[in-house]
Amino acid sequence: MRGEANGRSHTPPYKLMLVLAAALWGGSFVVLKGALDVVPPSWLLGIRFVIAGCVMLLVFWRRVARMLDKPHVVAGVLLGVTGGLGYLIQNIGLVDTTPGHNAFLTATYCVMVPFIHWAFARVRPTVANVVAALLALAGIGVLSLGGSEPMALSWGDWMTLGGAFWFAVQIEVMVRVAPGHDILCMTVVEFFVMGLVCLAYGACAEPFPPISVFGGMDFWLQMGYLVLLASCVCTMFQNVGQAHVPPAQASLLLSLESVFGVLFSVVIYGEPLTVALAMGFMLVFCAILLSELSPLRQRAR
Repeated sequence: MRGEANGRSHTPPYKLMLVLAAALWGGSFVVLKGALDVVPPSWLLGIRFVIAGCVMLLVFWRRVARMLDKPHVVAGVLLGVTGGLGYLIQNIGLVDTTPGHNAFLTATYCVMVPFIHWAFARVRPTVANVVAALLALAGIGVLSLGGSEPMALSWGDWMTLGGAFWFAVQIEVMVRVAPGHDILCMTVVEFFVMGLVCLAYGACAEPFPPISVFGGMDFWLQMGYLVLLASCVCTMFQNVGQAHVPPAQASLLLSLESVFGVLFSVVIYGEPLTVALAMGFMLVFCAILLSELSPLRQRAR
């Protein structure tokens, strides 16, 4: 007991890392929204993840060179394809919705995970999972009341939910491929594959952005935030923080990403926060907390 108490007494810096990761991810929704005004989603994401993969490879090249083998490549490809689809669909949706909506609707992947796991592993969702799903549906319904058409989500909102589905699938894939593999090595492969997935879609379906965009300082500042902070730094903070913070607390802190997303959307992007939107966000956030904390409490028992 004394060792556990002493270990937990040293967790505040690691908790701060998780909060900072959530805040940086939350801010990325507003940054992405601004960047998508001049660069199509697929090209923006492709450039972002290829550069992020290069940065991670330069920093950890010795470790990657030592650990990289066929199983790590296969695991990274599976994570990269599912994650690439999630990011691509999510950001295509962001073109037609607000950063706040995009942040909270993306976070519904937490609610979807038990049902995805049911499909793969035949493990039935718990009562808490079902209640969380109903809360999320209620929150999405209330969110739609804040739109111009009653009870009608925008096309971008539906696309965001589609992206959340693929994020939930990626988590199921991670559960299956992570044991026995080096996380950083898989992450480097994952970044490159996500970039290639997005670039391949862009080459087939979206026009290449104007060359003049790449000469602007705004684009590279946005890309610096997305690559260095929202990709590389956040990944490091999450991996290190989760290794030192109890799972229930880590999940709670990371789920603040959606709250920061709405906060930055209201303060920076100027999204109006109506009563209906506030109620919808609250219901969705309660669903996220219930999904994150319920299974961890069962494991503790």
